[in-house]
This record gives sequence, C-alpha cells and structure tokens, in this order.
Amino acid sequence: MHLTRLDIAGFKSFAKKTSFDFNTSVVAIVGPNGSGKSNVAEAVRFVLGEQSMKSMRGKRGEDLIWNGSATTPRANRASVAITFDNASRFLNLDFDEVVIERIVHRDGVNEYRLNGSQVRLKDILELLAGANIGATGHHIISQGEADKILSAPPKERREMLEDALGLKAYQYKLEESSRKLEKTEENMRQVEALRREIAPHLRFLKKQVEKVEKAEVLRASAVVRFQSYFKREEAYLKTAGGGFESELLEKRKELADIASKVAEAKQALAHSEEDKRGGAILEISGALDDARSKRADALRKASRLEGQIEAMERTMSNASIPLGEVSRLVEEGERALSGFSNTPIQEVLSFFREYFSRFKALTAQTAEDSNDVALLKRERELAVNTEKECIQRETELGESLEKIRAELDSARTNEREKERALFSLATAEREVRHRINILEGEIGRLGLEKAEFERDLLEAGTLIGREVLLYPDADVSLSASRDEQVEEKRQLEKTKIRLEEMGTGASADVLKEHKEVSEREAFLEHELADLGTASVSLKGLIQNLEAELSVRFKEGIDAINSEFTKLFALMFDGGSASLVRVEESVRKVKNDFDEDSEAKTSQGDVRPTSLLGEEMFREETSSGIDISLSIPRKRVKSLVMLSGGERTLTSIALIFAMSSVNPPPFLMLDETDAALDESNSRRYGDMVEALSKKSQLAIITHNRETMSRAGILYGITMGNDGVSKVLSVKLEEAVKVAK
Repeated sequence: MHLTRLDIAGFKSFAKKTSFDFNTSVVAIVGPNGSGKSNVAEAVRFVLGEQSMKSMRGKRGEDLIWNGSATTPRANRASVAITFDNASRFLNLDFDEVVIERIVHRDGVNEYRLNGSQVRLKDILELLAGANIGATGHHIISQGEADKILSAPPKERREMLEDALGLKAYQYKLEESSRKLEKTEENMRQVEALRREIAPHLRFLKKQVEKVEKAEVLRASAVVRFQSYFKREEAYLKTAGGGFESELLEKRKELADIASKVAEAKQALAHSEEDKRGGAILEISGALDDARSKRADALRKASRLEGQIEAMERTMSNASIPLGEVSRLVEEGERALSGFSNTPIQEVLSFFREYFSRFKALTAQTAEDSNDVALLKRERELAVNTEKECIQRETELGESLEKIRAELDSARTNEREKERALFSLATAEREVRHRINILEGEIGRLGLEKAEFERDLLEAGTLIGREVLLYPDADVSLSASRDEQVEEKRQLEKTKIRLEEMGTGASADVLKEHKEVSEREAFLEHELADLGTASVSLKGLIQNLEAELSVRFKEGIDAINSEFTKLFALMFDGGSASLVRVEESVRKVKNDFDEDSEAKTSQGDVRPTSLLGEEMFREETSSGIDISLSIPRKRVKSLVMLSGGERTLTSIALIFAMSSVNPPPFLMLDETDAALDESNSRRYGDMVEALSKKSQLAIITHNRETMSRAGILYGITMGNDGVSKVLSVKLEEAVKVAK
C-alpha cells in the first residue's frame, strides 16, 4: 500500500481536521448527496498540485477555505496532507514515509511542504511524475468526468495517455531540456553580443599592451643598463672622490712644507752677508760721496778764498782815499765852519766828532781789508787741509769699498744658490697651489656630479621602477672608461625620453584592464564553448528523449490497446476497441498576430477567414490519439454515436486499461459507476477487484456492488452546521464480528 493517510483541515466543508486511513486496497466513500464526498477527491487533487480552480469547483483560492456557518467560524486557511509509504522508494526520496502538504491562505498564497520543509510546486510535480502521478489527473476521476478522456481532443487524449504511461517524467525532462536549450541558445546569443561588444576595446587594449610590452622590454633593458651605469658611476664617484681627497690632503701637507721652507729661505736671505755687505757698500759709498763732496767743497772754497786773497792784496797794494770823498768832506767842513757863528759849542763839537769819525772811516777801510786777507788766508789753509783730509779719506774709503766689493762678489755666488732654491720653492708652491685649486675644482665638480647622480637615480627610480635602486647588487664590470660612461648617460637620457613618450606611468592600469578584458573575453569564449557543448548535449538529449518517448509511447499504446480490447469486450460482451495515432493539421496565426493560438480576435473570438489573408496563417501538425471501436450488434464507428451508458463503459474500460498497463500508486474514482445498471455494476466491481491487485482504489460511490468490494467504508454526513463528518467501518472486521 503506497497511500496510507489523507488529512484535511479547513478545506471546503471539512471545517475541522479529518483523517482518512487507506490500509486496504479498496476504500469506499459513501454518503448522501451534498454531504461533501466529492470534496475528498478534490482535496486529493488539490494536495497533488492542481492549479485549475475550475477542476476544484471554485473561482479563486479563497473558495477552497471553510467559509464558516452559524455555529462554526470560518477558517483562515485550508490544508491537505497526503501520506505515502515510501519503503519501496517509488518516490525518489530517501525517506520511508513521505508527507506532501499544501496550504492555501485567504490572500491566495499557497505553500507546499515536503516532510515539513517548504518546497516549490515544481519540486512536488517532478517528484510525483516519477511515480506515475501526473498533472493531467488520469488517476483522479472527478464526478461527471468519467468520459473526460473520450471528450478530450486527440492531442489532450495523447497527453493523458502519456501521463498514464508514466512518460510525464520524460516530458518534464524534454520540456526542461527544451527550455534549457532555448535558454542556452539565448545565452549564446548574449555571449556573442558581449564578445562583439568588447572586441573593439580588446583590440585597442592589445595595441596598447603591445606598446606597453615594448616599453616593458625597453624598461627591462633600461633597468639593467641603468643599474650598470649607476654602479659604475657610484664606483667612479667614490674612487675619484677618495683619490682627490687624499691627493688634496697630501698637496696641502706639501704646500705647508713648501711654505715653511720658503719662510726659512726668505729668513735666510733676509739675514744674508750680501745684505750686510750691501749695507756696508752703501754706507761706504755714502761716506765716499760725502768725502768727495767735502773735498770738492773744500777745493772750491780754497780756490774762492785764493781768489779773494789775491784780489784783496791787489786792492791793498793800490789802496787810496777817493778825492771826491775828501773834497766832499772838506766842503761839508767849510760849510759847517761858516755856519758856526751862532751855533752852540755843543753842536759844533758834535759835528766835528761826526766829521772826524767819517774821515777816520775813509782811512780805516784799508786796515780792515788787511785783516780780512789774513782771515781769508787762514780759511784757505783750513780748506786746503780739509781737501787733503778728504783726499786721504777718499783713498781709504775706496780701498775699503774695493775690499767689500770683492767680498760681495764672493758672497753673491752663495746667495744666488739660495735665490735659485727659493725660486724653485716658489715655483713648486705655485704648482702645488695650482694643483690644490684643480683638486678643489674637481671635488666641487664631483659634488655636482654626485648631486646629479642622486637626481638621476631618483628620476630613474620614479620612471623605470624601484628595481633600478637595487644597482648595488648588480653583477657589473667596472672597467668602463669615463668617455664610455658619458656616452652611456647620453643614450640612457634618450631611453628615458622614449619611455616617457610611451607613457609607462599608466602601463599598470592598461595591463590590468587588458587582463580583465582578456579574462572576460576568455571567460566568454569558454562560456560560449561550454554553451555550445551544452547545446549539442541538450540537442542530443532531446533527440534521445524524443526517441525514448516515441518508443515507450508506442509500446505503451500497444499494451493499452491489448488491455483496452479485453476490457471493452468484457464490458460489452464482445466488440473491439483500439487507440489510433492520428496527425492533425492546425491552422494558427503567424507571430505578428497571435503566436500561441488559432486565429482569434482581440476579444477571444475566432476571426473570420475573410478578415485575414492566407499569408497571415501558418500550418502546424499535431500528433494525437483517436479511439476506434466496434460495438456488438451496432454499427457504431465513432464516439459521438455512443449513448451515455456506452460512453461510461468505454471510459471505464480505457481508464482501467491505462491503469492496468502502468498502475498508478492509487486511483480516485468519484461516482464513475453512477450510470451503470446492475449487470454492468457487477462487471465494474469485478474490474475494480482485479485492478485493486495492482493499485489502491479510493472510490466514491452509491453503488452497493461497488461498496461490497471495499475493505474500508467511510460514510460522510453533514449536519445543520454544514460541516462534513466522517464515520468509518472496516468491513473485514465487521464480517468477523457478524459471524
């Protein structure tokens, strides 16, 4: 027994929780009309996922919930739970018992639960499809739907047969595969569109990356060259700087030594014999010049005095008083005497005193001249003596001067050697000072070169990368000449300019973007390949599923035909019936009008062909199942010619044939035997009993014959409150009790 229990709460007339146990192969549900028997079948249809409100005699979800009565309040929700024994794993779940529950709320929201866990409707349908419990409800025949399979069009009848044959799982797989294929092809189109969209940008980035790669190659080469250059340059600066510093220190020491020697030489020359003798020569020369000057002065004085003496002697030998003077004096005396008559004596005496004094003066000049000559002679003798002394002095000084000059000539030879040594020291000092100036200039130049080196290092590190700063670890030969270094620097400057023109600063962003776009393109390519593989796989799967469906459907139809013929003959005491595959041509409006329906107006009515041109239609072929039958003693060739009873018997025969070929876990039959007479009811009961060996049957019936075949009998009653109530009787136990 697969179906073990059905629990209904708040569903339609079952206001309170009601349970039905299905412990026997045939369970009959009986009761008066309107008591709620059919609500049990609809509850089963509801819990198995039925979405058509019409099939459950309602318009919306709220219609399925107990709406209340005078004594019992209305419910806020309706729930139905069906329990299966899954020990045989006929349901693809690893549980011994499977409980499927569906809940509908007054707002129309539905919940689906599987063993208490909330799931989707799709999950429920797929699970049931694997157990031959399909959405077409061939295993649930509601009241008045006994001949539903006969009334259905060929295409819908085919779907019911496929469902009965357990092919719905394949249909789900086929539909799922078709949807996946459609989605895959749509994804492929989208991926192709994305690839076309990024292709121009990727080409642009590839060109940029090529530039970046060239720049990177150039940069890598530049790194090595810069490391070599900087290491050699640093070695040169250290070596040259150290050499210049040490040489400068030595030169400064040498200059100090030379300066000391020069000072000593100058001091020695300052106290040299030549200077002393030179001073003596100058002194003697001065004295000699002075003696010669005195001699000349004495000679000139003696000569002058000699001339004066001779002149005065000549004057004295020829000396006389001038007559004029005497006459003048006489005349003055006579005039004075003639005027003395009244003159006081004192004035006369004074005149004569002056007169005689003047006369004496005329006579006294000669005596004075004599005295002057004597004095001049004495002066002449002194001048002559002075001249003689000067001559002697000149002779002595000349001899001393010659002696000193001889000594000076001898000393000058030694002094010249000292002068030459001092000159050499001065020359060496100048050379050392010049070298010091050169060294200081070189050190200054090296300082500038060092500053330039640091700037170049910083610039190279910024432009090329921090790898340049690792130049001390580079394995580089340091034997390059300075000219080679200068030429290398010039070439490296050109390289820096090229790198700046290539724009290495943004290379990381370009490479990152190219990597991202390339990865995206590769991902899209991989996705496209995967989608292509999936498309091929899905197409192959669809072909396999279609082939499998075709084979299984053909085999199932043959098996159903065999059972259908037997049961039909049993029900009609002969005759024959079979299922026939037919192809129908369906005329549909093209996509521009209505893709999924026949030619209809906007209000849903079929459009007259006269209003649509032939080019507006498309022809489609639909495969379906028709029923061919032959009733004994009647010339009935089609279903439309059957009476109501005959349709019921034919439907029951086909339903039972379908259930016999691929037995569902259970069958729910709602008054399918209502139109049968007593004779046919017995045959119907025999068929129920035979089918119960393959499937569980839950039968809603008023037929006594059918009731007699049930193991459990549930009676449904309804009181004044409108609530359905259940009474149960186990007939086997009742028979035992009766005995």
